[in-house]
Amino acid sequence: MRILYIDIDTLRLDHLGCYGYHRDTSPNIDRIANEGTIFTNCYCSDAPCLPSLATFFTGRFGIHTGIVGHGGTAADLRLTGKSRGFEDVQYNTFWVNLIRRAGYHTVAITPYAERHSAYWFYAPFKEIYNPGKKGMEIAATVEPYLEKWLKEKGREDNWFLHLNTWDPHTPYRTPMSYGNPFEDEPPPSWINNEIIKEHRNSYGPRSARDLLGFSVEEKYFLKAFPRILSSEIRNTDDYKNWIDGYDTGIRYADDLVGKIEIMLKDLGIYNDTLILISSDHGESQGELNVYGDHATADHIVNRIPMIIKWPGKSWNKKYDNLIYQTDIAATIVEGLKQKIPDNWDGISFFDELENNEDFGRDYLVICQNAWSCQRTVIFENWSLIRTYHTGMKDFPDIMLFDREKDFHMTKNIVEEKQNFVEKGLKLLNEWHNEMMKVSDSEIDPMWTVIKEGGPLHSRGMLELYIKRLKETGREEAVKKILQRNEPY
Repeated sequence: MRILYIDIDTLRLDHLGCYGYHRDTSPNIDRIANEGTIFTNCYCSDAPCLPSLATFFTGRFGIHTGIVGHGGTAADLRLTGKSRGFEDVQYNTFWVNLIRRAGYHTVAITPYAERHSAYWFYAPFKEIYNPGKKGMEIAATVEPYLEKWLKEKGREDNWFLHLNTWDPHTPYRTPMSYGNPFEDEPPPSWINNEIIKEHRNSYGPRSARDLLGFSVEEKYFLKAFPRILSSEIRNTDDYKNWIDGYDTGIRYADDLVGKIEIMLKDLGIYNDTLILISSDHGESQGELNVYGDHATADHIVNRIPMIIKWPGKSWNKKYDNLIYQTDIAATIVEGLKQKIPDNWDGISFFDELENNEDFGRDYLVICQNAWSCQRTVIFENWSLIRTYHTGMKDFPDIMLFDREKDFHMTKNIVEEKQNFVEKGLKLLNEWHNEMMKVSDSEIDPMWTVIKEGGPLHSRGMLELYIKRLKETGREEAVKKILQRNEPY
């Protein structure tokens, strides 16, 4: 058997046809999903990119690996320390190393290690191809690498290949010659001019009035993305232009999936290839007044597509059980007859899937420490979000949302549902105690992020953003930010 892991960065699952989206963004992904299994409630424990893939590839949550953010101490894998030998044995328990131990030749086509200075990522791979654009790769960039490798070695047995493309990630750089497949199709119906007006009266990096973000290097706010006509979301016309850019990126990546299917079939290996299609995280597209970013810990950003076509398996078409992406890693490892490491947070559900038995977690805790510092408890139909550092966003300390009735989080119902707030906070405390009991460090890395000045992408930005708010007549926002007294 061969294993192909197609990793499409920033791919939000509810923007795929096989997950119920009204636009035809993913005909090729949908076809493969129809041949396999989709998991509708699979979450990355830590977002965004660096901590998410660190968790998936190590089998351990960020609170244990130490990687929970994009900069500072909490962007590096914890050192083994005094017990480290000539070789660092912690690499032996990495997901890809376990696959390699099962007899697979391991290959990666991704800029991940260079983009995030995460060179531990290379350890389990026998071949590494870095397209060299540090996350600006699109399908046209990575396709030649894959095509060449498959032509030369695809017919060989027992290989694992991780292919990474970034098409849906901002700044929405699908070639203009590709056109707009959704020009005549309406955007998602949940958002309207009234919601946009509320967002414009609020604040935060990547909010409706501060859409394209900013950086110390640019000295001020970015003015344009290739496909975006306005630097603000002023109304639903602007929103349609914005979401068309995102959905076009998905469709462009989906075209690559279709080409991959043809390549595998031409080689005669499609039916003997385990195909895993997933992402590192989703993407807020207006939820909580964040547009085109992965800046929160919630069921929009942390819930990821998880599609598996496993040759010879008669699993159900769809599972709604609460699971982590690390559970999928453990499930694949057990399916390859390898032992799950004792220090893993991922749990295998392979036997349950094989025997059509119930499985899943009672609740999940998901985390964000790159753009804000948040932890969220996913339980029953509730998402309880605890904010420890806002990252200059308009967030209260605690938010509660009903995922079934208010999926897009338009109304915080903390005051109306105090009993569920208490239950969620109790679960969060229970999770934290359990995690720290089995940690090899007494330090919770989230507090390291805060101690070092807060999330990387807001660190050092306070003065710049206050200037922006004053110039745009949002003095009340300045007061709210300063009242939080957060480190920047």
